[in-house]
Formats: sequence, structure tokens, C-alpha cells
Amino acid sequence: MDTTTLTIRHARPEEYEALGALTAQAYLDNGFLVLGAEDPYLAVLRDVPARAAAAEVLVAATADGTILGGVTYVPSGGPMADIARESEAEIRMLAVSPRARGRGVGETLVRECVRRAEEAGRTALVLSTQTSMHAAHRLYERLGFVRTPERDWRPIPAVPLLAYALAL
Repeated sequence: MDTTTLTIRHARPEEYEALGALTAQAYLDNGFLVLGAEDPYLAVLRDVPARAAAAEVLVAATADGTILGGVTYVPSGGPMADIARESEAEIRMLAVSPRARGRGVGETLVRECVRRAEEAGRTALVLSTQTSMHAAHRLYERLGFVRTPERDWRPIPAVPLLAYALAL
């Protein structure tokens, strides 16, 4: 896949349902939900309207409008920020369609978040990731993110999250 033909833009309201389904399915397919299809976090992953009201929901779309992935970019605090400190931006819920994985879609989305954070004068871009998200860890580290174990946390006891930061 030629990622230069991708457009990274804000998700449109008519795309929210499809993006929510794509995000939820990515987490389910990869076993990232403790309770599988019964996990209450599925509702959060599907609720793109709530994310879009509190942050920037970005999509990677092809020329024909097919959504291949999405990410929630939190430019500065608010209800979508989990670990961002003052002057930092945060990435949440990065997901890529199974047919587009390994083709640079996730990297393109993360690079756009980096660009936005730099343009906004943020001091760092931070994120949390599950211990089992090895492909994501490799992506983040390749892009210069470093582990910040002092920020690791658990939203629930069964889900330890690793923190990463990219100094800007």
C-alpha cells in the first residue's frame, strides 16, 4: 500500500459508526479486551461521537473514502487525556483495519499526531499501551518514543498499561 495516497483528516460524523466498529474489532481480533466481546471497554471504543466531542478523531482514508484506520489525538487535557500533563498531547485508541496492517497506516496516523503536537507547541506526545501490543511498541520505539515506566498505570486491576513519551 502506498501511504502517500492516504489522506489523514478528521473523521466525519457519517463515518463514526464504521470507525467505532473498526476500532472495536481491532481490539477484539487481537485479544486486547480482558472480557472479549463482553468487555465494557468495547462501548468506549465504539463511541466515536463522544471522542470527537472531547478530542480530535483522525482517520486514514483512501482516495475513494475507505477508512483504513483511526486514532484519537488529545491536543491538551480534557476528559480524553489519561496521562498527559500540562503542555503535553496524547494519543488514544490507535486502530488499523486488518487488511491494512503492516502497511504503514498506523505509522502515518502517529506521525500526523506528532506533527499536530509540534505545531501546537506541545512539549511531548504521550500514550498508554497494553503489555501485549508488541507491534505498537515496535512502531512507537521506531518513531522515537521512549518508555516512561513512572507513568505506567492500571485502569482496572487486570489491565496494566505501559506509558511512552516522545519529547518534542
